[in-house]
Amino acid sequence: MKTTRRSFVLRAAFPAAFAGLPLASRGARPSGKGEYFAYIGTYTKGKSKGIYAYRFDFGTGKLSPIGLVAELASPSFLAVDPKSKYLYAVKEVNTFNGKRAGAVSAFAIEGGGKLRLLNEVSSGGTGPCHVAVDKTGSDVMVANYDGGSIAILPIEPDGRLKEASAFVQHKGKSVNPERQEAPHAHCINTSPDNHFVLVADLGLDEVLIYRFDPARGSVTPNNPPFGKTPPGAGPRHFAFHPNGRFVYVINEIQCTMTTFAWDPTQGSLTALQTLSTVPKDHKVTKDDSTAEVRVHPSGKFVYGSNRGPDSIAVFGVDAKKGTLTPIEHAPTQGKTPRGFNLDPSGNYLITGNQDSDNIVVFKVDSKTGKLTSTGQNFEVGAPVDVLFVPAK
Repeated sequence: MKTTRRSFVLRAAFPAAFAGLPLASRGARPSGKGEYFAYIGTYTKGKSKGIYAYRFDFGTGKLSPIGLVAELASPSFLAVDPKSKYLYAVKEVNTFNGKRAGAVSAFAIEGGGKLRLLNEVSSGGTGPCHVAVDKTGSDVMVANYDGGSIAILPIEPDGRLKEASAFVQHKGKSVNPERQEAPHAHCINTSPDNHFVLVADLGLDEVLIYRFDPARGSVTPNNPPFGKTPPGAGPRHFAFHPNGRFVYVINEIQCTMTTFAWDPTQGSLTALQTLSTVPKDHKVTKDDSTAEVRVHPSGKFVYGSNRGPDSIAVFGVDAKKGTLTPIEHAPTQGKTPRGFNLDPSGNYLITGNQDSDNIVVFKVDSKTGKLTSTGQNFEVGAPVDVLFVPAK
């Protein structure tokens, strides 16, 4: 496939890169007892006013409300720096400072989980929907869904954001004329070694791969430049296995999960398997879609959310091959489960149900991976993302 259909605009070089989630939010296993803040990113067109926070005890699984900690427009996706000092949120809008673009907001995390706004900068494109921090804590990376682009935003020593050091505009389309008429960057993150940046683009049916130079703050197309999902699949989010050898891509349009083998030396993705995230007797319609994917910190299980069927699909992982086997489809006790996350111990899963305005806490069976409700159900307006940060 030709790669000349993409234009690459690399702006002035700052120490930039992109962003793997820090240890806590990746699901690392803490020892002993302790508390985390569970931050909830939302859409603010209805009941929500911004970012909400809870205290979470990973020893007992108890979730306790703190309340609204930052008021801003549609902070749908969140990320935290490796030292858990700063939180970054996309502002999923199409106009910022009078221009056609969204924004990324930087916050200092203060006592009690409160957030103090530091600054906001342009995301470089419209509809930013995903954000992350690179593994050195030097840069924020953002994916613009509506704009079909990505940007790298250097982080100042005080947590504030600089203007973009690099910007990439995707080009092209795929086979679905309604959903894939243009590029739609939906998820961005670094490889485990921080040498590559991967981007799931729903509109292109590709997971694009860039070489990342943290010293120059630049991204350049890798060779090979992408991994392909099946035509019309619509790759949305992805997650690396803890061993760094496999990548799991959840496909929004066709409600499937694609397993890739990852070669860290070449930065290449090889498709191994694609299977449905819904039961065999469920016929996927235009009203159905997937959203989030997470890998259990043990590496034994993979989870994906289904909107329409309103369930979490649970898969077992073949330790050698990395391929998946369906285990169950657990109802989320709400409508339109979008984002969810496993707590850092791997013992609990919190899911946000966007259209029923609630979040629910589930217990994870460490042997089977199955989910059981803890009975904890909280009202949150249009929850989108769940982020765990160590409590101060």
